[in-house]
Formats: sequence, C-alpha cells, structure tokens
Amino acid sequence: MEHQLEEIREQQKASWNKFSSGWKKWNDITMEFLNPVGDEIIRLIHPNDSDYVLDIAGGTGEPGLTIATMLKGGKVIITDLSEKMLEIATEKAKERGINNIETLACDVSELPFADNTFDAISCRFGFMFFPDLFLASKEMARVLKPGGRIAVSVWNGPEKNFWVTAIGGTINRNMQIPPPLPEAPGMFRCAKEGLIQELFQQAGLKNTSEKEVLGKLNAGTTDAYWNMMTEVAAPFVAALSNADEAMKDKIKREVYDTLIQKYPDGTIIIDSSAKIIYGEK
Repeated sequence: MEHQLEEIREQQKASWNKFSSGWKKWNDITMEFLNPVGDEIIRLIHPNDSDYVLDIAGGTGEPGLTIATMLKGGKVIITDLSEKMLEIATEKAKERGINNIETLACDVSELPFADNTFDAISCRFGFMFFPDLFLASKEMARVLKPGGRIAVSVWNGPEKNFWVTAIGGTINRNMQIPPPLPEAPGMFRCAKEGLIQELFQQAGLKNTSEKEVLGKLNAGTTDAYWNMMTEVAAPFVAALSNADEAMKDKIKREVYDTLIQKYPDGTIIIDSSAKIIYGEK
C-alpha cells in the first residue's frame, strides 16, 4: 500500500511540475476564479498579526501570499509537492514585496514540522488529491497548535461544476473512459457531504463546519476556455494524448458546440460550486 501511495505522489509531483507553466500563463483568470474561495478560507481562519500559518498544497502561492500581507510579525510557510509551482509562488512574493513567506516542497502525509507548530492552516483545492485523506488530516491536526484553526476547500459534485464537465464529460463520453474509483484522487472525490468533517473529527479536531461557496469562471471565449483547460488540467491532457487527431478534433468541436449552445452571446462565464470545511484543535 505504501509503495502504491508513493507512486501516486511521484506521479502527481511530475504532473504539477509539468503544468506549472500553464498555471503561470493563465494566472489572472485562475486567480480571479479561485480567489473568492481563498478569501472565505482566510475569513474562517482569521489570522492574527503574529500568527505562524501553514498553507498546504499552496501551488503558485494563494491564499498563502494574501495571508502573509495581513500579518505584522507573523509568517507563512507555503508547501507543495511541486518545486516548479513553488518557484512561481516565490516569484510572485518578490514582485509584491512580500518577505514573510517561505516555500518548502514536501508531502502532506509527512509534514517536516514539530507537533503544535502552527496557529492556522489553509489548503485551497489540494485535499481531494491527497493519496491518503485520513493520514493528511492527522498530519494537519498534529502540526496545529491547540486552539488553532484550519480550513480546506474542495469541489462539490460534477452537477454543480460545468466548468469541469464541459470538457471532461465530452472527453469521457467520446473515449469511453470509465469513472474513477471513489477513493482515487480526483476533482470530485471529496464532494460527499460530511466526508471531510468526519475525517477532521477522527483526527481530533472539533467545532467542525462545512459551507458552500459559489463562484464563476470567466473564461471569456471558447478558445480561451479550451486552451486554458488543456494547459492546466493534467487529467484532460493525459486523456487527449491517447486520442488520434480525428478524435481530438471531434472532442474540441463538441466542447465548443456545448459552450456556444449554453452561452449564445459568446461570453463564457461558468458557474462553479466549492465547499469549505473548517475545524479547530
């Protein structure tokens, strides 16, 4: 089992490193899309000036960088599996003159910190990709100080996230890709109501809660949507790499047709639904 988990982690690391340039290219659109969730995470953990905050699976830097700007004397550690993603986070910090952050490539299942280290923990859209959800929950709880706050976000189900299914559903239908196993890392793995709350409680956290956060992906055009999704979303790129040119063209046409039918004015602004799970130690 441990070998299998390690294999998954290495695949994820390679994938995020590979697609880091896409995340940098599409930063403005993706951050506008994801920032409302980050803002709600910040509101829930309400960092204090001198807090020591851990941002797990922080990728290219958010919400960790925003949290850092709120601290006076405090510090944020941004972790991720991908060194390439963290390099972008460091670049952003320098551009914005943020000095109270540190980045560290590490695995959530083996956090290199002592017990009771952090005042607050944030994790925006990383949790559903962790190979072992309970181990991740336990590690987060371990490094959180007594009285500390934690908030993580995951996506709700596919029926509430057309921005994923517009392309993903089309690929799956045309290529007859079977649905993933329920326990396999993936976008909608943690959509079940109460799943993470229960994991948090099993890990020793209390005062848990769960709330929905609605959003909109303003892709702008069909071209922008297609290009972005095929430059930042590893599962779609992996699937399309197994298709011949005729199949790729068919899938692309169908995605465009689906979007044009739903958004006849040509402006692609797609609803999304996430949820944020909160807990305290």
